[in-house]
Amino acid sequence: MNAPLHALTSLLQRSERALDAVIQPIVFLGMAALIGVITLQIVSRVFFTAVGWTEEVARFLLIWITFLGATLAFQRGRHIAVTFVVDALPPRLAQLARIAAVLVALGFMLALVVIGYRYMQVQSFQRSASLRLSMTYVYAVIPLAAAIMAWYALVDIVEFIVKGPRAGETGSGTAEEPPP
Repeated sequence: MNAPLHALTSLLQRSERALDAVIQPIVFLGMAALIGVITLQIVSRVFFTAVGWTEEVARFLLIWITFLGATLAFQRGRHIAVTFVVDALPPRLAQLARIAAVLVALGFMLALVVIGYRYMQVQSFQRSASLRLSMTYVYAVIPLAAAIMAWYALVDIVEFIVKGPRAGETGSGTAEEPPP
């Protein structure tokens, strides 16, 4: 691989690691907050009067955690994939099949960015029942997560093209994986 292509892939991998370094703690803090809110909800219902906003906050946290967690899974190539046909292909055809699959995912993510943004705008007048929070903030995670996954897909395509038939399976795997 020549120097400019190596520099490009290195830069793209650093951008993935930077996004991962931001998203991972947010998901962790969201999970911790979700556990705290649900614990508060259970304790308040058993021993006191139920705290009304806990169910709403738990629901919103779960939505954000799900979408942001999906970006982390996408970046690591952890979404469900059936690869036995691609694995049986000659290396060059396997590379083309992987690029085609990632292009389809990229197209879906770009469509989801547009649709999610429109949905977010349509819901902008609505407020949550307990917190009176604009639903724009709740639905903003849809186009945000789709845009991040689209970026990851674009990085994967560049890596597949640059590395050639030696390129790995789906997902760049540039972020460090936690031990099992």
